[in-house]
Amino acid sequence: MQRRVYLAAVGTAVSASLAGCSSVRSAFDDESCSGEDCYIGMSRTEFTPESYEVSVGDTVVWKNTSEAYHTVTAYESKIPDEAEYFASGGYESQSAAYDAWDDHGGELETRDTYEHTFEVPGTYDYFCIPHERAQMVGEIVVTE
Repeated sequence: MQRRVYLAAVGTAVSASLAGCSSVRSAFDDESCSGEDCYIGMSRTEFTPESYEVSVGDTVVWKNTSEAYHTVTAYESKIPDEAEYFASGGYESQSAAYDAWDDHGGELETRDTYEHTFEVPGTYDYFCIPHERAQMVGEIVVTE
């Protein structure tokens, strides 16, 4: 009988501790962007939404809604020719953003935001440097 009491107590303690960990972790991953403080969220390995449409002159705000570190980094060859390059950390090229990442340059921590104003119509593809291999990519479609 004592064995059953012991197993019940251990099972309850383990369940309670795991439930607590789960809710803490998901508190960030479940946070979404409503357009009030951000438009694009960042979960563990994806931008949400992955594709977002704006008009010329609009400012897009990304927010790290996870516990992982992220960047917002444009693919230099996948933005309109006349467009200004963008990357969290303010880098002027994709190679500069990659180089800076060695020291976590451009890093967005939990709840950090990054914003960019789009002045040229077209499609802008971007990615997260530490999660690029996991296909953490997104696109902004800018219309006139």
